[in-house]
Amino acid sequence: MRIARVGLKAALVVGALALSAPTAAAAGESDGDVRISPEKASPGTTVTVSTTACGKEVYGKGESEAGGKFHLLEGDRKGVLVGEFQIPEDAESGTDTVTLKCPPRIKATADYSIAGRPNGALDAGFGGTDKGSQLAVGGLLLSGAVAGAVIRARRHPSGART
Repeated sequence: MRIARVGLKAALVVGALALSAPTAAAAGESDGDVRISPEKASPGTTVTVSTTACGKEVYGKGESEAGGKFHLLEGDRKGVLVGEFQIPEDAESGTDTVTLKCPPRIKATADYSIAGRPNGALDAGFGGTDKGSQLAVGGLLLSGAVAGAVIRARRHPSGART
């Protein structure tokens, strides 16, 4: 019976990791020493750019094709420069490039996505928004709950033990 419990726990852990993997991968993406947050921004959103590409410099300049020019100033951590800009409300969906420049001749670029405002269902990471994939995810969750109940029922039989 211990094997069944360990197997169930292992399956739950693997399932949780599999569901969170795309989010973790997206959060860690960067181009060299430049990090842009959020990686997928909507019009009107404030975008934060941080970099270690400037080395010991305490100032730099940045420019976004969509958001315009901004300054890079020393952040909370030593050696990290941080800047912000806002995506205009009329920005078109697509890829935007951010270019950073620091003295004497350091230049770094990174890309991020501009996504239009959502209308309709949102993708929460559990498959598509069509009825078929929603039913498949629901069926998977329901079968997991049933399996857990069966294992629990076998573990605790009704009646007194001798």
